[in-house]
Amino acid sequence: MQTLPNPTTSKAAYSQFATDTTIHRRKTRPVKVGNVTIGGSNPVVVQSMINEDTLDIDGSVAGIRRLHEIGCEIVRVTVPSMAHAKALADIKQKLQQTYQTVPLVADVHHNGMKIALEVAKHVDKVRINPGLYVFEKPKTDRTEFTQAEFAEIGDKIRETLEPLVISLRDQNKAMRIGVNHGSLAERMLFSYGDTPEGMVESALEFIRICESLDFRNLVISMKASRVPVMLAAYRLMAQRMDENGMDYPLHLGVTEAGDGEYGRIKSTAGIGTLLAEGLGDTIRVSLTEAPEKEIPVCYSILQALGLRKTMVEYVACPSCGRTLFNLEEVLHQVREATKHLTGLDIAVMGCIVNGPGEMADADYGYVGKQPGYISLYRGREEIKKVPEAEGVGELIALIKADDRWIEP
Repeated sequence: MQTLPNPTTSKAAYSQFATDTTIHRRKTRPVKVGNVTIGGSNPVVVQSMINEDTLDIDGSVAGIRRLHEIGCEIVRVTVPSMAHAKALADIKQKLQQTYQTVPLVADVHHNGMKIALEVAKHVDKVRINPGLYVFEKPKTDRTEFTQAEFAEIGDKIRETLEPLVISLRDQNKAMRIGVNHGSLAERMLFSYGDTPEGMVESALEFIRICESLDFRNLVISMKASRVPVMLAAYRLMAQRMDENGMDYPLHLGVTEAGDGEYGRIKSTAGIGTLLAEGLGDTIRVSLTEAPEKEIPVCYSILQALGLRKTMVEYVACPSCGRTLFNLEEVLHQVREATKHLTGLDIAVMGCIVNGPGEMADADYGYVGKQPGYISLYRGREEIKKVPEAEGVGELIALIKADDRWIEP
């Protein structure tokens, strides 16, 4: 198996994190997207994107509703044409009539000024990609970019971006400047190469235009399909913003992560690493699966880091020769009986050796103490010993006695 050299990190870089168990989030400005706020002191927001054609009004409404009902707080749709942009008016109206208002984001790409201006009337945030918003046809024989060419393209960008910025500013709506590693503009590639520096400069160019028009309802993303590139781009973006007195929230994601176990691991490696460093105010896990499959991964990442608590936290030992019952089977039974609850920590431990100590922070514990019996704990206190066959039922009874049970 081929391996790459390990990167090195100085002892000084580690020392500041050595004993700190708290994630200190980067201070960012709050940006409202409909009835949800990204940044500030607000929880990290979960997003996803429907895969229905936006011209399919009923299908799009159903897709948005499915996502929102399982916890997706902001939903993105694609608008590749003017007809798609106008369809969003009907989608928004039908959502309000048949369900409720949902914060919507529109994805605008190639030469999208007219589309963006139309869609800005109907959604809460518009996402643009600096590498595609003003499309520059590459010249294969180019040997340099002159200052005049740079200025000419810069003027064209401002000319096409300004009307959208003014529209969003005057409506108090938001914009995501979403840079993708795979779609950098030609002059950024020519000047910086296919690098995080080019990604950051792309974003800064658009940010400065927005700021010059007194528009700061901005969210920034630096997505890449390779985790190390994504990490470097976001870190550099945060650094450059800090240097320039900018406090815009970050939208995190590993683009085109794939599917299955590896897609989830890849997304978690990128998103989780940055969240642990305090970067990130909203996230999307991009899987080549039904959009609904993305939401549980988002919440699992946030819960694992202690940033949001939306489900039961299960603590379970890996099992060993001391285990006094079928740990995998019992954990499954406990999970199925309690997975609808929120805000609880429940430990399932196979033996008394590790049980009480390892589950010290749990609200409730289920511990194998002797063959055929389990002990139930409330925190560190042992409450009762019951036959193994009655364990799950007695656990539920204990939670009910504490008035912390809700019916599924």
